Amino acid sequence: MIAKIGRSSNLYGALSYNNLKVEKENGQILLAHKIIETPNGEYTVAQLTQSFEPYLIANRNTEYHTLHISLNPDPKDKVSDDKFREIAEQYMREMGYGEQPFVVFKHTDIDRSHIHIVSVCVDENGVKISDKFEKMRSMKVCRELEKQHHLVPATNKEHQQNDKVFRPVDYRAGDVKSQIASVVRHLPNYYQYQTLGEYNALLSLFHITTEKVEGELQGKMKQGLLYIPLNEKGERAGHPFKASLFGKNAGLPALELHFAKCKLALKDHPTKQTLKAAINIALKTTVDESKFKKNLAEQGIQVMVRRNDVGRIYGITFIDHNSKTVWNGSRLGKELSANTFNDYWNNNIRPEIKEHDEPQAKISHLKDEDLPTEEPHHLFDFLDTKEKHEDGLIEAFGGLLIPEAQGEDHEEQQFANRMKKRKKRRMQ
Repeated sequence: MIAKIGRSSNLYGALSYNNLKVEKENGQILLAHKIIETPNGEYTVAQLTQSFEPYLIANRNTEYHTLHISLNPDPKDKVSDDKFREIAEQYMREMGYGEQPFVVFKHTDIDRSHIHIVSVCVDENGVKISDKFEKMRSMKVCRELEKQHHLVPATNKEHQQNDKVFRPVDYRAGDVKSQIASVVRHLPNYYQYQTLGEYNALLSLFHITTEKVEGELQGKMKQGLLYIPLNEKGERAGHPFKASLFGKNAGLPALELHFAKCKLALKDHPTKQTLKAAINIALKTTVDESKFKKNLAEQGIQVMVRRNDVGRIYGITFIDHNSKTVWNGSRLGKELSANTFNDYWNNNIRPEIKEHDEPQAKISHLKDEDLPTEEPHHLFDFLDTKEKHEDGLIEAFGGLLIPEAQGEDHEEQQFANRMKKRKKRRMQ
């Protein structure tokens, strides 16, 4: 079992993200520990927040007071709701948060069953609960839970990290062709996208773009595809490579077949409504492009904006790493097209958000401007939400763990390996 611990200043963001899953029937609340009960057992974000407010009011200058934890068993593990509750309570108790209010959400929108826990790390007197050696303690607790509940151990894996990582292309490192191949040969197996533009938005995370080419061959017009490496600013950084160099799956015919399959699969996909709701919440609770992007990135959603030479926004794409789907804004809805964001961010014309698209409840005592955005959490640690090049294609990237469905945590594996090496050195 893998545990991911995120800390932030944004209790609203953590609760809202998880409650969205419940509202869209892609999740449920399994446990509300020390949370004020409601008559029907259902909760709004505002109702959940009331149980945490005394802790935040008493807080003595702890900036990152919110905990957002995910516990991820191996997909082979069949964990019942009762066992998930037991695991969550034991994990929080062993980590020192057993007396805190916390909410346990189960997410059901992907095949891999997992839970999220939202809490605060300051006690009722406003004193920060120690997080000393947190990573090591968390690993120890997970190993104990695996033994106690007969779960697949996270450290006993057959494959190594190097076999499972998509890496951004580094044009200065050489062997660019091989670097591009490691991405384009496998990316369609994990992400769904319906157009070449959406494919390019995803590729840009890896410092790659494509370009269509046309030409006449033996009297017939032929179309092809070129793959081009990019630098950190999204500019061309090397000569193009023909798609045929990377196998048939990288060419236009295979991609067009992938587009058609994805269009059919995503027609009534539940993630569409969840994603739209998350975008509308971000629009409602942020004041500029930078904060909007950061808010969504912290939920595992990346925003790619395309501008022309005079700065007008002509395209916007959302990459949802939760469901591994890519959406052009207008595909989600006319109200989320590039024009909407151009009017807002360039002309200060705030979009009108329909009531049914808004968050169902607002926090009673906290204002939107008092709610900083949440830190990256659980399986999206590769997202770097700091602005690097505002006018570039690539604004956040890192090692993409390919088989998230296998539940592996390579950071944890590396830590365990380092501890083994230290132990060996001490014994020598």
